[in-house]
Amino acid sequence: MRKKTATLIDNETGKKYELPIHHGTMGPRAIDVSRLYADSGMLLLAPGFLSTAACRSAITYIDGGKGILLYRGYPIKELAEQSNYLETCYLLLNGKLPSKKEMAAFTDIISHHTLVHEGLKGFYNGFRRDAHPMAIMVGVVGALAAFYHDSTDITKAKHRIISAHRLIAKMPTIAAFSYKYATGQPFIYPDNSLSYSDNFLHMMFAVPCEKYEINPVTSRALDMVLILHADHEQNASTSTVRIAGSSGANPFACISSGIAALWGPAHGGANEAVIRMLESITSKKQIPKIVARAKDPKDSYRLMGFGHRVYKNYDPRATVLREMCHKVLEELGAGDQKMFEIALELERIAREDPYFLEKNLYPNVDFYSGMILKAIGIPLNMYTVIFAMARTVGWVAHWMEMMSDPDLRISRPRQLFTGQLPMEYRSIESRGDGKSCLFPEDRPE
Repeated sequence: MRKKTATLIDNETGKKYELPIHHGTMGPRAIDVSRLYADSGMLLLAPGFLSTAACRSAITYIDGGKGILLYRGYPIKELAEQSNYLETCYLLLNGKLPSKKEMAAFTDIISHHTLVHEGLKGFYNGFRRDAHPMAIMVGVVGALAAFYHDSTDITKAKHRIISAHRLIAKMPTIAAFSYKYATGQPFIYPDNSLSYSDNFLHMMFAVPCEKYEINPVTSRALDMVLILHADHEQNASTSTVRIAGSSGANPFACISSGIAALWGPAHGGANEAVIRMLESITSKKQIPKIVARAKDPKDSYRLMGFGHRVYKNYDPRATVLREMCHKVLEELGAGDQKMFEIALELERIAREDPYFLEKNLYPNVDFYSGMILKAIGIPLNMYTVIFAMARTVGWVAHWMEMMSDPDLRISRPRQLFTGQLPMEYRSIESRGDGKSCLFPEDRPE
């Protein structure tokens, strides 16, 4: 069978280039341009890589137009409602759901990797008490390579698996310690008899002088949030992990780079922005005015938690979380009920307004996850940390997939150069007096 190709015609030179077309199991076709520069001397320009498939992957599939999200072929709604986070981790790492025996073994491995080296705890004392938890996460996770360098030979599959297990297991401990350090409370060690989510809640909220009871609704809600954030294909942080990993960097450094990318407000901070927006709305009467502002092209105001870079339909994760949000608020009381009612009214108006419908501005996962985290007592500055904790398995799964790819190459994007033409160097005496680009007020301390 003749291989299908696409023809690129250079109208300046009249030359034609035949480019192979590749098909995935689902989704759009891909034109292979890997030899375009070598054959033609031309580059493809795709700012933000919006039309570029940087890799082949079998982990997660998204159809934004239809509102589909699949982990290894399984719809996210089914996993969120029937699975748990550790089973989802096994699925993402291994490509299949585990048997009872496999699940028991995997749970045992993760449970017995939850402790962190005592020396690592000393890192926290080097941070200011008011340091952002994400700053602590970037530093501490990167430092894991200094304590667990017995598993950083990335050429060995066994080392890669051990590192993956360590990262998934230790991330809740590292995250909870960052919260405890900021509050001045003593660190609570992990309890291997607890589930993944229960263990995190225990390390976050327990204190030595009182017994902490874990609410099963709270635990289930957190587990669902973790599942829904576990992976999302080639987003900014996952791509960052892959780029770092392509250089041969150790897995702890790669995941630390992913945390740094996630920290950006355009990526991992959206659910925090949703809460700040809802807190600024004191009554339902304000909503029509706020919606009008969001529609006004001359006004910079935007509704947070609506629309998505990928989904042009209802975010399937938001559908699941909306129902869980009801359960959490009903269980934990009406403390946040007013905020939830405002959110529902805002959602109703936006979903009936032609402006939002035409622009596909549906509520996304951040719209509800922020309210759930707030209801269970997670402080705002820990929201992105929870996201990082959930996404660690996705980052690790993509890193492992990439490291076993025979076509792995170091990532090296090209550029369309728009700078100066070649210039002749002149001595400093012959350059004349120019305006300084460093003014006294710009000088750092």
